Amino acid sequence: MRLPLPGRLNRYVSRAGRAVRAERIAYTRHLRIQHDVVFYESFAGNGVLDNPEAIFRHLLNRPDFDHLWHVWSIADDAAIAHFDAEFGAHPRVRFVRHGSFAYWRALSTAGFVINNATFPPAFGKRPGQVYLNTWHGTPLKLMGFDIPGGAIGAANTLRNLLSADFVLAANEFMAETMYEDAFRLRNVYQGRIIEEGYPRIDRQRLTDTQAAHVRAELDRAGIAVGDRRIVLFAPTWRGSSFHAPDDNVDALAAQTAAIQARLGDDTVVLLKTHQIVHALAAKRPRLRRILVPNTLPTNVILGASDALITDYSSIFFDYLATGRPIAFFTPDADAYAHGRGTYLPLDQLPGPVTADPAEAGRLMAEMLDGGAPHPRYAEWAARFTPYEDGAVTRRVVDIVFRGAAAGRRVRAVRADGRTRLLFFLGGMRSNGITTSVLNLLDAIDHNRYDVTALMPMFRAENPLQNQALIHPAVRQVFRIGGMNGSKALQLRRRARDRRGLPPAPRDERWHSLLWGSEWARVFGSARFDWVADFSGYSPIWTNLLLHSPYAQRAIWLHSQMASDQQRIIGGKQPMRHSLGLVFSLYHSFDHLVSVSERLTELNRAELAEYAPADRFTTVRNLPNVDRVLTAQREPLPSLLEPGEAVPEWMAQLQQTDHDTRWFVTVGRLSSEKNHARLIRAFAQVHADDPSTRLVIVGTGPLEDALRRQIAAAGLDHVAFLAGQRSNPFAVLAASDCFVLSSKYEGQPMVLLEAALCDLPIVSTVFGSVRDALPGDTIHVVAQSDDALRDGMRAFLHGDVPASTLDAAAYTSEVIAELDTLIATPPAVVVTGPVRTHRWG
Repeated sequence: MRLPLPGRLNRYVSRAGRAVRAERIAYTRHLRIQHDVVFYESFAGNGVLDNPEAIFRHLLNRPDFDHLWHVWSIADDAAIAHFDAEFGAHPRVRFVRHGSFAYWRALSTAGFVINNATFPPAFGKRPGQVYLNTWHGTPLKLMGFDIPGGAIGAANTLRNLLSADFVLAANEFMAETMYEDAFRLRNVYQGRIIEEGYPRIDRQRLTDTQAAHVRAELDRAGIAVGDRRIVLFAPTWRGSSFHAPDDNVDALAAQTAAIQARLGDDTVVLLKTHQIVHALAAKRPRLRRILVPNTLPTNVILGASDALITDYSSIFFDYLATGRPIAFFTPDADAYAHGRGTYLPLDQLPGPVTADPAEAGRLMAEMLDGGAPHPRYAEWAARFTPYEDGAVTRRVVDIVFRGAAAGRRVRAVRADGRTRLLFFLGGMRSNGITTSVLNLLDAIDHNRYDVTALMPMFRAENPLQNQALIHPAVRQVFRIGGMNGSKALQLRRRARDRRGLPPAPRDERWHSLLWGSEWARVFGSARFDWVADFSGYSPIWTNLLLHSPYAQRAIWLHSQMASDQQRIIGGKQPMRHSLGLVFSLYHSFDHLVSVSERLTELNRAELAEYAPADRFTTVRNLPNVDRVLTAQREPLPSLLEPGEAVPEWMAQLQQTDHDTRWFVTVGRLSSEKNHARLIRAFAQVHADDPSTRLVIVGTGPLEDALRRQIAAAGLDHVAFLAGQRSNPFAVLAASDCFVLSSKYEGQPMVLLEAALCDLPIVSTVFGSVRDALPGDTIHVVAQSDDALRDGMRAFLHGDVPASTLDAAAYTSEVIAELDTLIATPPAVVVTGPVRTHRWG
């Protein structure tokens, strides 16, 4: 449906705004790197905070760094006012508003960039920049890929960590558990891990004068502390997204009051919220007298506090360095442990644990009044704050700014010797390519290979469902945002593509820089030994993969590709141009992988002008054996969508009338599958045998046309379009014969799945049908209505035996094919195309 005029105008304005922003960012990335500028950002511009703040102050106060200029990214107005009050007159310190043109100019040109979280997706570290990511705490909560379904949420964090030259760890636990394991840096990250402690913890060491200054600043903010003891209540945020934290501020106010009631008048309880919750809390008038200002660095208020009450926040790890009491208020411990999850058991924390805020106050009062230290406190302090001697910042600065790593705890990530594989999976919509790659990632030997999957950032339900099926050992990388580069360069690239004359990888400097920058934006420093375009249909992704740092490269040919290029849909050839561009890049791959031996022969012959014959090879498709065998036993009603009535085809298929025999096919409703021919052939079969039925599982652009064809033939109650079903195998198992009517195919996954369901198979002839299954059990007929009709009749006469598949033997053979492919030495890739074409 076309949008109304106001909606279209808003869309055009939005697009124009994005285009202007992209062009301005591209401009800044062509400016000279200023190696004496340090750019800082903390929590997306929330203020001068955390580890970046500690490093900034150290550099600012050292005479040997007087040559450095300092730029802070700040988004919060209160933080800007606070910054101006302290640094407004300083000649070498300034701020830029987060997201502004000045922001991108500073970020793109600074010699050093420091962040405790993530830069936006458009950021890509430029050659000559040094990026230090400090993160913002030792994790108690699960992080990254350890969070159930956490791959997409971790996407920009992983991208930032891979881009960093240095990532900072407070302790060995954080380095291994978070960086190497939870964010899967192991094996692929080329930067260094610094295990020297946290600079921000240095800020907890306050002199009496500094402590008095903190109390005075609290008083100026309207928080009357006086000379009372301070108990800091610092709960973490709730929710699964930084962009939508749970608004539990009213509950926090009530909990703070309950703690305060048990501590007496000589103690004041102050509330320190997580950075992303602070904006919500600051709007509550009832919290003004207890809410710690966001402009006051967390570790400074920790240093001024006599005790800490928290829940799952990493803040308590920092506080262990003080030796002062900690109590844990965890009202939702069971739900939190089962939902978000924690790395360490909550009943083993280094302080008393309670679900009652009043009890937390009582327990804290006992500890403040001379109670014995908690028995696990010293052990936890030794494990998680082993390097906090007040000189952490100096050591980190030595490594990053002075290049003095000798004698420091700085190291490469651990590697386990596995071969590093990268697969581009495609758009992950339900189709044969997605099924094939999911099955391959399940069957591959993850003890032998470190596997990464590359995907676009999708939000649609169907790709998300398939993404959830990716083997848990696979590292998932998402391409977030768009390619950097000026509009002039992008237009130049598109113009060359339209003419069918794209440069070969690295043949032209401008083209190589454009794609090399995009690779670095997506993958940072990550390195792979072997790179595969498993999708094989998009020149955008093919170009990206061909600009990886040196690796063997393979591209999959899932079909008779020359025929696919000429496919007509709706009177057009939508893949003529895009596949032409992909073909023109074939010469740059070491391996062109078809999915059957016969298909390899066809592609080698039909695409000979694009790559040498010895590049064409075979790795067959794999079915998901366990899924097929399990899913085919599910009852048909389990296939119904919520609220869907039982359709007629399902009601008939469930009947126990053994005289009715069902033909079934599964596939996209598109021209190459030729379901129209199947319906015409079935009409003739049904005319002779009214007990026959046909069910077609799938959806696609021809659905309406096929529905009209069925109605026109008078087959409404005997031939059915079942639509897309998450479990087509239950339909296969309930049917009697599988029929394939395609004009051409690769190695159809549905034939393997039909064989696992022990179905007789009738198929039209196409290039790779003879080796689509081991053995010779498929009943192959000519490409005509009458031949397909006769094949279906042959089944009815008992002349088509059931097909079977020895799943274990077949899987072993296919994995051996893949292993051989990966181990094959790279080809000598020519630098220019074998032949250029114009794809009009």
